[in-house]
Amino acid sequence: MQVYYRNNRLEKTLIGINALTAAAVTATFVMRFGFHDPLIEVLILHYTQVALLCVFIVEKIIRLFNAISKAEFLRANWFEIPLLLALGLAVFAAGRWFVEVDPMAVRHFAVSIYLVLQVVIKVCRTAVNLAASGRSPTRTLIASFLVLIISGAGLLMLPRASATENVSFVDALFTATSATCVTGLIVKDTGSDFSFMGQLIILSLIQLGGLGIVVFGAVFALLLGQALSLRERVAMQDLLSARTLGRISSMIAFIFFGTLLIEAVGAISLFGMWDDSPGWIGNFHQQIFCSVFHSISAFCNAGFSLFSDSFVGYNKSWAAYVVICPLIILGGVGFSVLYDLVSIASDRTKRFFKRRFYKQYRLSMEAPIRMQLQTKIVLSVSALLIVLGMLGVLVFERYAPAGNPGQSPGVHGAFFQSVTARTAGFNTINVSAMSTSSKFILILLMFIGGSPGSTAGGIKTVTLAVVIMTALAALMKRQEVEMFKRSISIAVVGRAITVTLLFAAVLFTATLALSITENANGFSMSDIFFETGSALGTVGLTTGITPSLTTAGKLIIIAVMLIGRLGPLTLLAALTFNVKPARYNYPEEAIIVG
Repeated sequence: MQVYYRNNRLEKTLIGINALTAAAVTATFVMRFGFHDPLIEVLILHYTQVALLCVFIVEKIIRLFNAISKAEFLRANWFEIPLLLALGLAVFAAGRWFVEVDPMAVRHFAVSIYLVLQVVIKVCRTAVNLAASGRSPTRTLIASFLVLIISGAGLLMLPRASATENVSFVDALFTATSATCVTGLIVKDTGSDFSFMGQLIILSLIQLGGLGIVVFGAVFALLLGQALSLRERVAMQDLLSARTLGRISSMIAFIFFGTLLIEAVGAISLFGMWDDSPGWIGNFHQQIFCSVFHSISAFCNAGFSLFSDSFVGYNKSWAAYVVICPLIILGGVGFSVLYDLVSIASDRTKRFFKRRFYKQYRLSMEAPIRMQLQTKIVLSVSALLIVLGMLGVLVFERYAPAGNPGQSPGVHGAFFQSVTARTAGFNTINVSAMSTSSKFILILLMFIGGSPGSTAGGIKTVTLAVVIMTALAALMKRQEVEMFKRSISIAVVGRAITVTLLFAAVLFTATLALSITENANGFSMSDIFFETGSALGTVGLTTGITPSLTTAGKLIIIAVMLIGRLGPLTLLAALTFNVKPARYNYPEEAIIVG
């Protein structure tokens, strides 16, 4: 909701004060909880937070009187009233109702909660406003990822984020990039080198990076009862690759609540899995956190695990295949596909009950919702890749050369690796011991990746289908590219070919760069190629060379992971946003290709 103010200069000043206050609030929490011993006396930090609280309240009052329409301002900020009432109630009731708790502790906790909510709301609103500012939404997306990565790296460098020694800047930056880009490559063991606080930071980066901070901003706006403006809906349509403006709000709500539901079901289903591992000594709370962590990591296709060998220790557990694999697949098919499937299922259910219990509607029912072409392509290509990948791993591990006999992963192990190689990065078998042929199959799957609009990387399944059907159309001498009795526009064909070529160029360039920087380490070219493909596809599988990379090699992988998550075409679109299309065409002349 857009609120207009009388004095725009005053409004800009208040925005700057808000930003400085939010930064100061963040600094107080870092100094309080980021170090084993607070840098400043705790009482001073509490009084500082109370002063910052007063700044936020005064800012609200000034904005209220500066607003042209006070009713409009109150509608846009209605949630501030219950927040302030709850804060006042907690401060007043401390020592009166909560007699068994230290009154100062209750007041400090209430102030802290209010400040955290204020900072989160302001960050989310800023992200949405920047996306709808008229500039390229992709630039806002890139900027949000960079800010998230740098902030995450700074938090991971805090002493209390490490379980042993402090993490260096490069390693913290690598971990933050891998988590934000939902890749899963690690230079520090997540379960042993990071404390509970560090693991929470990584989990937060995975969730924010998987869905995008701009989406979270829009979700907060909708949860707070604020309708998105036209410019905000256009920006969200661009970022979500949605087809129509009319369903943007429902699409955003579906993404948020659908994600929470799927991750919650996954965490509950994984809860009993950890007893299957020999030597597991986790208590009840550790089991809960382990379930939540791996559920979010699987659905966001991040590949981070609290175990140093990923799921190798659980290769005989049913949950690794019945729970983890569906979570990976659901996260990799794309939210637009899930939205389409839920809409179809809901429509079929309504039609069934109407035919069954409301006979008067039998002749007046509208036509059933048709499955979108995007959904058909994604489901068919994903299923085909899973089956072919599984068969490839089975065959090449069964008939591996005598010098490298492989591990005989079995059908379940081959299925798991085929699913996870395209998106997630978990493994139930030792990847470094696989045959060269199987590794090549995994590289192809990593290069293809998941589906558009998902948390996965790669060129995407739809891109692969369009490129293949373009080649078939040329061989069959067809004028148009056709799929499921539908024609594909030339613009989509050009985009698919461009994405494929750009990904291939980045893959080979980064592999060449790594072969130079890692020359002293003596890594084989196949291991370097595998590592680069995993980083570009934001997969996270590795043959074990990641922790041994040089500083230059880590920086190269960081750049490749970011490119893979955003997509090279997205980066080019951001750079060429202001380039105007040419208004002329040159004469045609025949050339020979092939």
